[in-house]
Amino acid sequence: MRAVTIHAAGDIRVNNVADAQLEKPTDAVVKVAAACVCGSDLWPYRSDEEVDPGARMGHEYVGQVTEIGAEVQDIQVGDWVVGSFVASCGKCEICQAGYPSGCVNREFMGGVGTQAEYARIPLADGTLVKLPAEPNDDQLRHVLAASDVLGTGWFGADVAGAGEGKIIGVVGDGAVGLSAVLAAKQMGAERIVVSSRHETRQELAKKFGATDIIPERGEEFVEKVKELTDGVGLHGCVEAVGTDGSMKQAIGATRRGGNVGFVGVSHGVELDGQELFFSQVSLEGGPAPVRKYLPELVELIYAGKITPGDVFDKTLSLEDAAAGYAAMDRREAIKVMLKP
Repeated sequence: MRAVTIHAAGDIRVNNVADAQLEKPTDAVVKVAAACVCGSDLWPYRSDEEVDPGARMGHEYVGQVTEIGAEVQDIQVGDWVVGSFVASCGKCEICQAGYPSGCVNREFMGGVGTQAEYARIPLADGTLVKLPAEPNDDQLRHVLAASDVLGTGWFGADVAGAGEGKIIGVVGDGAVGLSAVLAAKQMGAERIVVSSRHETRQELAKKFGATDIIPERGEEFVEKVKELTDGVGLHGCVEAVGTDGSMKQAIGATRRGGNVGFVGVSHGVELDGQELFFSQVSLEGGPAPVRKYLPELVELIYAGKITPGDVFDKTLSLEDAAAGYAAMDRREAIKVMLKP
Protein backbone atom coordinates (compact mmCIF):
# COMPACT_ATOMS: atom_id res chain seq x y z
CA MET A 1 0.00 0.00 0.00
CA ARG A 2 1.02 3.64 -0.32
CA ALA A 3 2.02 5.62 2.75
CA VAL A 4 3.75 8.87 3.69
CA THR A 5 7.24 8.59 5.17
CA ILE A 6 9.89 11.05 6.33
CA HIS A 7 13.58 10.56 5.59
CA ALA A 8 15.18 13.81 6.76
CA ALA A 9 14.10 17.32 7.64
CA GLY A 10 12.05 18.57 4.69
CA ASP A 11 12.17 15.17 2.97
CA ILE A 12 8.63 13.74 2.74
CA ARG A 13 8.00 10.83 0.39
CA VAL A 14 5.08 8.58 -0.54
CA ASN A 15 6.33 5.00 -0.73
CA ASN A 16 5.10 1.46 -1.09
CA VAL A 17 5.07 -0.15 2.36
CA ALA A 18 3.81 -3.43 3.78
CA ASP A 19 0.02 -3.65 3.88
CA ALA A 20 -1.61 -2.77 7.20
CA GLN A 21 -2.59 -5.97 8.99
CA LEU A 22 -3.79 -7.19 12.36
CA GLU A 23 -0.99 -7.67 14.87
CA LYS A 24 -3.04 -8.22 18.02
CA PRO A 25 -6.56 -9.58 18.61
CA THR A 26 -7.63 -6.11 19.80
CA ASP A 27 -6.62 -4.44 16.50
CA ALA A 28 -8.74 -3.30 13.57
CA VAL A 29 -7.72 -2.32 10.06
CA VAL A 30 -9.31 0.76 8.53
CA LYS A 31 -9.38 1.82 4.90
CA VAL A 32 -8.50 5.50 5.26
CA ALA A 33 -10.93 7.84 3.53
CA ALA A 34 -9.16 10.98 4.73
CA ALA A 35 -6.07 11.87 6.73
CA CYS A 36 -4.25 15.16 7.19
CA VAL A 37 -1.06 16.98 8.09
CA CYS A 38 -0.85 18.20 11.69
CA GLY A 39 1.15 21.10 13.04
CA SER A 40 3.03 18.61 15.20
CA ASP A 41 4.09 16.76 12.02
CA LEU A 42 6.06 19.89 11.17
CA TRP A 43 8.39 19.58 14.15
CA PRO A 44 10.52 16.81 12.56
CA TYR A 45 9.93 18.32 9.12
CA ARG A 46 11.59 21.52 10.38
CA SER A 47 14.35 19.58 12.19
CA ASP A 48 12.99 20.66 15.59
CA GLU A 49 12.69 16.96 16.43
CA GLU A 50 15.02 14.11 15.55
CA VAL A 51 14.01 12.28 12.37
CA ASP A 52 13.83 8.50 12.20
CA PRO A 53 14.54 7.94 8.48
CA GLY A 54 11.71 6.02 6.83
CA ALA A 55 9.26 6.58 9.70
CA ARG A 56 5.57 6.55 8.83
CA MET A 57 3.68 9.82 9.29
CA GLY A 58 0.22 10.89 10.40
CA HIS A 59 -2.11 10.30 13.34
CA GLU A 60 -5.53 11.66 12.23
CA TYR A 61 -7.96 9.54 10.28
CA VAL A 62 -11.51 8.72 9.21
CA GLY A 63 -12.34 5.54 7.35
CA GLN A 64 -14.17 2.25 7.01
CA VAL A 65 -13.29 -0.88 8.95
CA THR A 66 -12.10 -3.73 6.73
CA GLU A 67 -10.86 -6.24 9.31
CA ILE A 68 -11.13 -6.80 13.07
CA GLY A 69 -9.23 -8.91 15.57
CA ALA A 70 -10.79 -11.83 17.42
CA GLU A 71 -11.29 -9.82 20.65
CA VAL A 72 -12.89 -6.75 19.06
CA GLN A 73 -16.56 -6.62 20.05
CA ASP A 74 -17.94 -3.09 19.60
CA ILE A 75 -16.60 -2.35 16.12
CA GLN A 76 -17.65 -4.36 13.07
CA VAL A 77 -16.34 -4.75 9.54
CA GLY A 78 -18.06 -2.15 7.37
CA ASP A 79 -18.43 0.46 10.13
CA TRP A 80 -17.44 4.03 9.30
CA VAL A 81 -15.28 5.27 12.16
CA VAL A 82 -13.16 8.07 13.54
CA GLY A 83 -10.62 7.64 16.27
CA SER A 84 -8.30 9.58 18.52
CA PHE A 85 -4.63 10.19 17.78
CA VAL A 86 -3.95 8.08 20.89
CA ALA A 87 -5.12 4.47 20.98
CA SER A 88 -6.56 3.63 24.39
CA CYS A 89 -8.15 0.62 26.08
CA GLY A 90 -11.10 2.47 27.63
CA LYS A 91 -11.00 0.17 30.65
CA CYS A 92 -8.02 1.09 32.85
CA GLU A 93 -8.29 3.47 35.80
CA ILE A 94 -6.85 6.36 33.80
CA CYS A 95 -9.33 5.91 30.93
CA GLN A 96 -12.20 5.57 33.37
CA ALA A 97 -11.13 8.80 35.06
CA GLY A 98 -11.58 10.65 31.74
CA TYR A 99 -8.00 10.71 30.47
CA PRO A 100 -7.81 8.08 27.70
CA SER A 101 -4.79 9.84 26.20
CA GLY A 102 -2.98 8.85 29.40
CA CYS A 103 -4.15 5.22 29.18
CA VAL A 104 -1.70 2.77 30.77
CA ASN A 105 -1.89 0.77 27.54
CA ARG A 106 -1.81 3.75 25.19
CA GLU A 107 -0.20 3.74 21.79
CA PHE A 108 0.33 6.97 19.86
CA MET A 109 -1.01 6.68 16.33
CA GLY A 110 1.96 8.66 15.04
CA GLY A 111 3.96 5.51 15.65
CA VAL A 112 1.57 3.62 13.37
CA GLY A 113 1.12 6.22 10.62
CA THR A 114 -2.31 7.11 9.23
CA GLN A 115 -1.27 9.12 6.18
CA ALA A 116 -1.75 5.95 4.17
CA GLU A 117 -4.27 3.93 2.22
CA TYR A 118 -4.93 1.67 5.22
CA ALA A 119 -4.10 1.89 8.91
CA ARG A 120 -3.89 -0.58 11.77
CA ILE A 121 -5.80 0.76 14.77
CA PRO A 122 -4.66 -0.69 18.10
CA LEU A 123 -7.18 -1.18 20.94
CA ALA A 124 -10.01 -0.70 18.46
CA ASP A 125 -12.92 -0.93 20.92
CA GLY A 126 -11.48 1.75 23.18
CA THR A 127 -10.20 3.99 20.39
CA LEU A 128 -12.75 4.09 17.58
CA VAL A 129 -16.18 5.74 17.50
CA LYS A 130 -18.73 4.51 15.00
CA LEU A 131 -20.24 7.23 12.81
CA PRO A 132 -24.06 7.43 12.45
CA ALA A 133 -23.75 6.97 8.67
CA GLU A 134 -21.22 7.10 5.88
CA PRO A 135 -20.07 10.73 5.83
CA ASN A 136 -20.65 12.92 2.80
CA ASP A 137 -17.74 15.07 1.58
CA ASP A 138 -18.64 17.92 3.92
CA GLN A 139 -19.09 15.71 6.97
CA LEU A 140 -15.85 13.89 6.17
CA ARG A 141 -13.69 16.96 6.66
CA HIS A 142 -15.53 17.97 9.83
CA VAL A 143 -15.20 14.50 11.37
CA LEU A 144 -11.54 14.36 10.37
CA ALA A 145 -10.95 17.54 12.37
CA ALA A 146 -12.44 15.80 15.40
CA SER A 147 -9.71 13.14 15.32
CA ASP A 148 -7.21 15.60 16.79
CA VAL A 149 -7.40 19.38 16.35
CA LEU A 150 -11.05 19.83 17.31
CA GLY A 151 -10.77 17.45 20.25
CA THR A 152 -7.52 19.09 21.31
CA GLY A 153 -8.95 22.60 21.07
CA TRP A 154 -12.04 21.38 22.93
CA PHE A 155 -9.90 20.03 25.76
CA GLY A 156 -7.93 23.28 25.91
CA ALA A 157 -11.11 25.35 26.19
CA ASP A 158 -12.62 22.93 28.69
CA VAL A 159 -9.71 23.01 31.15
CA ALA A 160 -9.28 26.76 30.60
CA GLY A 161 -12.75 27.06 32.14
CA ALA A 162 -14.73 28.27 29.12
CA GLY A 163 -18.37 28.80 30.04
CA GLU A 164 -21.15 31.33 30.47
CA GLY A 165 -19.89 34.83 31.20
CA LYS A 166 -16.23 33.91 30.86
CA ILE A 167 -13.51 35.81 28.97
CA ILE A 168 -11.28 33.25 27.30
CA GLY A 169 -8.06 33.85 25.41
CA VAL A 170 -6.47 31.71 22.71
CA VAL A 171 -2.74 31.96 21.98
CA GLY A 172 -2.09 30.43 18.58
CA ASP A 173 -4.06 30.76 15.33
CA GLY A 174 -3.30 27.34 13.86
CA ALA A 175 -5.91 24.62 13.50
CA VAL A 176 -5.84 23.78 17.23
CA GLY A 177 -6.14 27.40 18.32
CA LEU A 178 -8.98 28.04 15.88
CA SER A 179 -10.71 24.88 17.10
CA ALA A 180 -10.35 26.17 20.67
CA VAL A 181 -12.18 29.33 19.60
CA LEU A 182 -15.04 27.22 18.20
CA ALA A 183 -15.10 25.16 21.40
CA ALA A 184 -15.10 28.18 23.71
CA LYS A 185 -18.02 29.63 21.75
CA GLN A 186 -19.96 26.35 22.02
CA MET A 187 -19.30 26.30 25.76
CA GLY A 188 -20.86 29.74 26.11
CA ALA A 189 -17.86 32.05 26.58
CA GLU A 190 -18.96 35.67 26.58
CA ARG A 191 -15.76 37.01 25.05
CA ILE A 192 -13.01 35.23 23.14
CA VAL A 193 -9.68 37.00 22.63
CA VAL A 194 -7.35 35.59 19.99
CA SER A 195 -3.65 36.23 19.45
CA SER A 196 -3.17 36.38 15.66
CA ARG A 197 -1.25 38.32 13.02
CA HIS A 198 -2.68 36.60 9.96
CA GLU A 199 -5.73 38.04 8.23
CA THR A 200 -7.18 34.80 6.82
CA ARG A 201 -6.85 33.09 10.19
CA GLN A 202 -8.36 36.10 11.92
CA GLU A 203 -11.40 35.87 9.65
CA LEU A 204 -11.90 32.19 10.45
CA ALA A 205 -11.43 32.92 14.16
CA LYS A 206 -14.23 35.50 13.93
CA LYS A 207 -16.44 33.01 12.09
CA PHE A 208 -15.85 30.52 14.90
CA GLY A 209 -16.75 33.08 17.56
CA ALA A 210 -13.77 35.33 18.36
CA THR A 211 -14.79 38.75 19.63
CA ASP A 212 -11.35 40.38 19.88
CA ILE A 213 -8.19 39.95 17.79
CA ILE A 214 -4.85 41.12 19.19
CA PRO A 215 -1.87 41.01 16.80
CA GLU A 216 0.70 41.91 19.46
CA ARG A 217 2.61 39.15 21.21
CA GLY A 218 4.37 38.68 24.53
CA GLU A 219 4.11 41.50 27.06
CA GLU A 220 2.34 43.71 24.52
CA PHE A 221 -0.42 41.10 24.21
CA VAL A 222 -0.68 40.90 27.99
CA GLU A 223 -1.04 44.68 28.23
CA LYS A 224 -3.75 44.74 25.56
CA VAL A 225 -5.65 42.02 27.43
CA LYS A 226 -5.40 44.00 30.66
CA GLU A 227 -6.84 47.03 28.84
CA LEU A 228 -9.79 44.92 27.65
CA THR A 229 -10.47 43.50 31.11
CA ASP A 230 -10.09 46.54 33.37
CA GLY A 231 -6.67 45.37 34.46
CA VAL A 232 -7.84 41.97 35.70
CA GLY A 233 -6.96 39.55 32.89
CA LEU A 234 -8.62 36.56 31.27
CA HIS A 235 -10.65 33.98 33.17
CA GLY A 236 -8.78 31.36 31.21
CA CYS A 237 -6.49 30.95 28.23
CA VAL A 238 -5.72 28.19 25.75
CA GLU A 239 -2.04 27.87 24.85
CA ALA A 240 -1.98 26.21 21.43
CA VAL A 241 1.59 26.71 20.19
CA GLY A 242 4.03 25.02 22.56
CA THR A 243 6.87 27.54 22.72
CA ASP A 244 8.32 29.24 25.77
CA GLY A 245 7.00 32.60 24.60
CA SER A 246 3.47 31.38 23.95
CA MET A 247 3.23 29.67 27.34
CA LYS A 248 4.43 32.76 29.20
CA GLN A 249 2.07 34.92 27.15
CA ALA A 250 -0.89 32.73 28.13
CA ILE A 251 0.01 32.69 31.82
CA GLY A 252 0.72 36.42 31.87
CA ALA A 253 -2.64 37.28 30.32
CA THR A 254 -4.62 35.12 32.77
CA ARG A 255 -5.99 36.58 35.97
CA ARG A 256 -5.09 35.30 39.43
CA GLY A 257 -7.21 32.26 40.11
CA GLY A 258 -7.61 31.65 36.37
CA ASN A 259 -6.79 28.60 34.26
CA VAL A 260 -4.45 27.88 31.37
CA GLY A 261 -5.11 24.89 29.13
CA PHE A 262 -1.81 24.08 27.42
CA VAL A 263 -2.26 21.86 24.39
CA GLY A 264 0.59 22.96 22.13
CA VAL A 265 3.30 20.28 22.02
CA SER A 266 6.00 21.71 24.30
CA HIS A 267 9.33 22.69 22.76
CA GLY A 268 11.78 24.62 24.92
CA VAL A 269 9.27 25.75 27.57
CA GLU A 270 10.98 26.77 30.82
CA LEU A 271 8.81 28.13 33.62
CA ASP A 272 10.17 30.03 36.59
CA GLY A 273 8.81 28.42 39.76
CA GLN A 274 8.46 31.68 41.68
CA GLU A 275 6.66 33.43 38.81
CA LEU A 276 4.28 30.51 38.44
CA PHE A 277 3.71 30.37 42.20
CA PHE A 278 2.75 34.04 42.46
CA SER A 279 0.70 34.03 39.27
CA GLN A 280 -1.88 31.86 41.10
CA VAL A 281 -2.77 30.36 37.74
CA SER A 282 -3.77 26.70 37.40
CA LEU A 283 -2.24 24.72 34.53
CA GLU A 284 -3.71 21.63 32.88
CA GLY A 285 -2.90 20.18 29.50
CA GLY A 286 -0.82 17.72 27.59
CA PRO A 287 -2.05 15.20 25.00
CA ALA A 288 -5.79 15.83 24.77
CA PRO A 289 -8.20 13.06 25.84
CA VAL A 290 -9.90 13.29 22.44
CA ARG A 291 -11.63 9.91 22.72
CA LYS A 292 -13.65 11.23 25.69
CA TYR A 293 -15.09 14.05 23.58
CA LEU A 294 -15.55 12.20 20.27
CA PRO A 295 -19.15 10.95 20.74
CA GLU A 296 -20.37 14.48 21.54
CA LEU A 297 -18.35 16.04 18.73
CA VAL A 298 -19.62 13.53 16.16
CA GLU A 299 -23.19 14.22 17.27
CA LEU A 300 -22.71 17.99 16.89
CA ILE A 301 -21.15 17.56 13.45
CA TYR A 302 -23.89 15.30 12.09
CA ALA A 303 -26.51 17.67 13.50
CA GLY A 304 -24.86 20.49 11.53
CA LYS A 305 -24.21 22.56 14.66
CA ILE A 306 -20.44 22.98 14.20
CA THR A 307 -18.18 23.10 11.12
CA PRO A 308 -14.68 22.38 12.47
CA GLY A 309 -13.49 21.17 9.06
CA ASP A 310 -13.35 24.79 7.93
CA VAL A 311 -9.75 24.70 9.17
CA PHE A 312 -8.92 22.62 6.06
CA ASP A 313 -8.11 25.18 3.40
CA LYS A 314 -6.25 22.81 1.08
CA THR A 315 -7.07 19.27 -0.04
CA LEU A 316 -4.53 17.12 -1.86
CA SER A 317 -4.18 13.52 -2.90
CA LEU A 318 -2.05 11.30 -0.69
CA GLU A 319 0.54 11.23 -3.47
CA ASP A 320 0.97 15.01 -3.11
CA ALA A 321 1.67 14.88 0.63
CA ALA A 322 5.08 16.57 0.26
CA ALA A 323 3.37 19.63 -1.24
CA GLY A 324 0.97 19.67 1.70
CA TYR A 325 3.80 19.69 4.22
CA ALA A 326 5.54 22.49 2.32
CA ALA A 327 2.35 24.58 2.18
CA MET A 328 1.83 24.32 5.93
CA ASP A 329 5.49 24.97 6.65
CA ARG A 330 5.30 28.20 4.61
CA ARG A 331 1.99 29.10 6.31
CA GLU A 332 0.27 29.03 2.92
CA ALA A 333 -2.30 26.66 4.42
CA ILE A 334 -3.83 26.36 7.87
CA LYS A 335 -4.34 22.61 7.56
CA VAL A 336 -4.06 20.19 4.65
CA MET A 337 -6.39 17.23 4.12
CA LEU A 338 -4.97 14.20 2.30
CA LYS A 339 -7.22 11.80 0.41
CA PRO A 340 -5.81 8.39 -0.60
